[in-house]
Amino acid sequence: MKKLTTLAVGALMAASPALADLVIPDLSYRTGPYAAGGIPFSDGYQDYFTLLNERDGGIGGEKVRIVECETGFNTEKGVECYEATKGEGALVYQPLSTGITYQLIPKATADGIPIHSMGYGRTSAKNGQVFRNVFNYPVNYWDGASIAVKHLLDENGGSLDGKKISLIYHNSGYGKEPIRTLEALSEKHGFDFKALAVDHPGQEQKSQWLQIRRERPDYVLMWGWGVMNQVAIQEAANIRFPMEKFVGIWWSGADHDVLPSGDKSNGYKSLNFNGGGEMPVLAEIQSMVADKGLAAGDGSNIGNVIYRRGLYAAMLAQLAIEKAQGIHGVSDITPAMMRDGMEALEVTNARMSELGMPNIGPEFAVSCENHGGPGTAVVQQWDAANQSWNVITDFISSDGDVIAPLIEADSAGYASENGITAGCS
Repeated sequence: MKKLTTLAVGALMAASPALADLVIPDLSYRTGPYAAGGIPFSDGYQDYFTLLNERDGGIGGEKVRIVECETGFNTEKGVECYEATKGEGALVYQPLSTGITYQLIPKATADGIPIHSMGYGRTSAKNGQVFRNVFNYPVNYWDGASIAVKHLLDENGGSLDGKKISLIYHNSGYGKEPIRTLEALSEKHGFDFKALAVDHPGQEQKSQWLQIRRERPDYVLMWGWGVMNQVAIQEAANIRFPMEKFVGIWWSGADHDVLPSGDKSNGYKSLNFNGGGEMPVLAEIQSMVADKGLAAGDGSNIGNVIYRRGLYAAMLAQLAIEKAQGIHGVSDITPAMMRDGMEALEVTNARMSELGMPNIGPEFAVSCENHGGPGTAVVQQWDAANQSWNVITDFISSDGDVIAPLIEADSAGYASENGITAGCS
């Protein structure tokens, strides 16, 4: 069946006319236990490119062509989708899965195609001297762990000495990413740290929450996705764990994570790296995309947290394409040119406002040495009565004294294992 599916995709592409356009694959997952997050991200990602085509005639005079391939959040299918779409002239891949990202890093690097694993994937890919074709700006999971701890420090007058912090995490490469950082931070700040794994897809968590009830940690952090998040929040409510002491990563902070628990989810917190608030681009998408029947989905996700994250990812791709077109003096860029644009990317408040997305993310610039951006995020808190997320902090920076050595060590190990000479030439 998998071979037949791959052949069918290949036949469809072979039958398609050759177009001189900007090809952006969307490795989506609209099915399975993680679809609640995958659908709005893909909707936002695709709708923004459609808006650019409808409003601006594309980017730099070139139309954008989206090639969607369903992965079901399955790593093997994600690799199959990559192989089936890369020959289309794919400019950049946004895998939306840490597992798929890990598998694609050596493949895409060999093929000369950049990867943008925005806020996920291999954290040490921030070191562009080793991971030349991988970018994870504006923030990564080790940043997220540090930012969460910084928020807890602020909540406790600057000291976590003697506190107990538990991590409930998806038992996968994604969920395990913050553990080494939290271990280092526990040594630095004197808190007791314990990690509790939840197996895929995350519907069975009673034993973990019974352990939390017995051990009574002061705080619980969560690295979850899909159905795991809403189950965890409901289980926390069942044992009456204080929601204001429960903090999720940015993939554990969407409306669909908290709504199933009703009022019981009130006060739950999560990190976020893409902003909320008024964004004129949403009205443009409604009138120029959704109302014309051109939306990627049914329109119900427009404006929610994960939809905005898809918009943000697409906007960053747009800015990188514009930069690449300027560097190379051509509009129909290649993947290698796209990589150059991503490494020279500059994101300013003025440009985000021009595009109808004021404050959707932080200002930052990318360089060879830093493919990961500024490493900042805000904390948001759920207001169940008004069914809204309220941002309760400014952008918080991660602890570079802890994160930088971890990135250096991990990237150096990868370079040694794969015969890579680090550098920017």
